[in-house]
Amino acid sequence: MIKPKCLTVLVLLIGTSVFAQTQRADSLYETKNYAKAGLLYLRSAQREEYKTLKQSEYYNAACCYALSGKADSSFILLRLSVKNGYKNVAHLKEDTDLGSLHALPQWPEIVNSIKSTPTSTHDPNKAKLITTDVKHFWEAYDKAQKDTAHRFDIYKKYYLDAGTDGLQDYFAYKIGSLKSFIKVHDKKPNFYAAIRKNTFMVDDQKPQMIESFIKLKQLYPDANFPDIYFVIGAFTSGGTSTDNGLLIGLDQVVRTPDIPVDELDLWQRNNFNDLKKLPNLIAHELIHFNQNGMADDTTLLHAVMIEGMADFIGELISGRNANERLHVWAKGREKRIWADFEKEMYLKRAHNWIANSGQETADKPADLGYWVGYQICKAYYDKSPDKDKAIHDMLNIQNYREFYEESGAGRLFSN
Repeated sequence: MIKPKCLTVLVLLIGTSVFAQTQRADSLYETKNYAKAGLLYLRSAQREEYKTLKQSEYYNAACCYALSGKADSSFILLRLSVKNGYKNVAHLKEDTDLGSLHALPQWPEIVNSIKSTPTSTHDPNKAKLITTDVKHFWEAYDKAQKDTAHRFDIYKKYYLDAGTDGLQDYFAYKIGSLKSFIKVHDKKPNFYAAIRKNTFMVDDQKPQMIESFIKLKQLYPDANFPDIYFVIGAFTSGGTSTDNGLLIGLDQVVRTPDIPVDELDLWQRNNFNDLKKLPNLIAHELIHFNQNGMADDTTLLHAVMIEGMADFIGELISGRNANERLHVWAKGREKRIWADFEKEMYLKRAHNWIANSGQETADKPADLGYWVGYQICKAYYDKSPDKDKAIHDMLNIQNYREFYEESGAGRLFSN
């Protein structure tokens, strides 16, 4: 099976009907009703707009059909998944759901049909920072400004269809539909017109980014450096990662004093980051890519650790925290924040602490889970005599409760 990168994102962006169908399929899979689950995954795949999501749904359907004893159908679905971009050969070979197919003559054909290309490197100096989507966006933007009646077709042809694999993933996971993308841009015409020059300044900051990569390699020799794609989004995500690499929504991190912000809402204004902080955001996302801890933990504690760790180690390698404003606000309020956190830390309550932009007010910022997770990691790091081992421990946590208790962070803020 393939698990989606972020269910919260998917429910908001790919449409409630498709998401609900996938959720039902997930539930049926968990109860081992593979025949019905496979049918629902197949229907979802046929309705998806983006290849990124199609290949995932086809793959999951193939798993269910294999588990149902329908090998021929499973192979058909695997071929459709590969056709739509599936390329994780290692996962394919080790996925026990497909074990019944391994002895069949079609299996080698499927494995050999996947032409995977490296999307990461262990050499920080060879990391790829890809900005071609930025150029494509502005070409499409200029054409769309001259022919507003055909904006959809223009953006589809000159931006989305011409885009990198990273852009395809970003639209699938973080925007949802081209119509919603255009709708957001229509509501912020002055903002998007003004950011053009800043979006072309990524190259000026690449040396600083590479310095952070080298620093991470020194702290964590197993570090891997993915391809990094810079795209123009719809103010839905400053950064995320997929199998293709890191995806950076550049429109959320190109702030300079001359950019108008009156078209942005409260959360967007507070989270429109300075252009000079772009390397810090990249460092944060790079840590996410290197996290190798236990994934099947749905607690709030796990969620804040994932984000806070990226802030903490990202700060170590880049020299600055990607979410400084949270630390400014939290000063003097630490005990109250911690008391609120401890009430929910072992529950499935990440929605109250992370990606909760709807809870942003003038008196209290959203995303305070980042600050909490940072403090846990800092406490663990500060008390560890071997700092390099502490970094390794963080990136490979297998029990978040034990890590939290060992950090002693709760005692620091509860007394």
